[in-house]
Amino acid sequence: MQPSFPTDHKSILERMRSIAPEQYAKTRNFSTGSVSYLSPYISRGVLTLPQIWNNLKERGYTIQTAAKFIQELAWREYFQRTWWHLGNKILQDIRQPQQDVLHHEIQKALTEAGTGIDAIDEGIRTLYETGYAHNHLRMYIAGLSCNLGKAHWKLPATWMYYHLLDGDIASNTLSWQWVAGSFSNKKYIANQDNINHYLNSNQKKTFLDTSYEEILKQPVPEALQNTWQPAFATILPDTAPPKIRTDLPVFLYNSYWLNPNWHTDLPANRLLILDPVHFQQYPVSKKVLDFILKLAVDCIPDIQVVKGSPQSIPELTEVPAIYSIEHPITAAYPGIKEPYPWLFPGFKGTPSSYFNFWKKVSYF
Repeated sequence: MQPSFPTDHKSILERMRSIAPEQYAKTRNFSTGSVSYLSPYISRGVLTLPQIWNNLKERGYTIQTAAKFIQELAWREYFQRTWWHLGNKILQDIRQPQQDVLHHEIQKALTEAGTGIDAIDEGIRTLYETGYAHNHLRMYIAGLSCNLGKAHWKLPATWMYYHLLDGDIASNTLSWQWVAGSFSNKKYIANQDNINHYLNSNQKKTFLDTSYEEILKQPVPEALQNTWQPAFATILPDTAPPKIRTDLPVFLYNSYWLNPNWHTDLPANRLLILDPVHFQQYPVSKKVLDFILKLAVDCIPDIQVVKGSPQSIPELTEVPAIYSIEHPITAAYPGIKEPYPWLFPGFKGTPSSYFNFWKKVSYF
């Protein structure tokens, strides 16, 4: 059964309240496991990590009884804090250059769901249809592309981000670098037995049907040799000039911040900023853009969509105040930046590694 992602706030909250941390801990690595399907709402700022954690605490969970689930939320925060710390440097090899790179393209077998690994090809088709891929599948795809197909991680990561409803620059980029070995100590690859086990398949006699000792010693499989360099672009909708009440403050939303609870008690102008410069650097598919727009309209009453930067709206010079949330993509926004809602606000310093980060934050 393919996942679906409603855009009304009530359904999203119901999904959050249905999280089962015990089942998640036992089955999360399986494609049919009890995962939360909350990632698109977290990435878009509809739900925040503290909100999810507070809901679990209200239901009686502790950081011990919901440890595996909280650790996954912590991975997301670790990636975000790394982005905050490094900025655009995350778009380059971070810890060391990726090894054994043959090209900076992407395998056609990936984009056409024709790798010959049945469960992975089915997962890619599901990604195109739904905008979602299980975390294990993402790792399998990255391992195939970078470590067996010897592509540099950047273009394949761009391809995946383009199609993901939960596309997050930090989580996606740093996960690909982790698999490719430029943000970790070693490359990640899975063999056919591992894929069969977690993706509920029973395929044999593939180029992955070998031991871990031999899997990376083989030449690039024939299925992964045909590469290309696709172009990715986002066609933003033309929008009418927003109707700004200059006696009211302005709250600036974006594709990473669509929070329905943000100062709802205050009368204000509420604008969704679709900055062409941002989407030129980080393009998303029509499916993803439509999801973003639907979330905004369904979750935030009276929001107006603006194609352009905040600086392109002349009336903003006349309003009493402008608010946005602190975030790498809001750095050029005018006005007051409110604090980002961290899961572990007490953490200070540089997130040198996930292990060290978790060791520190698990005591908060």
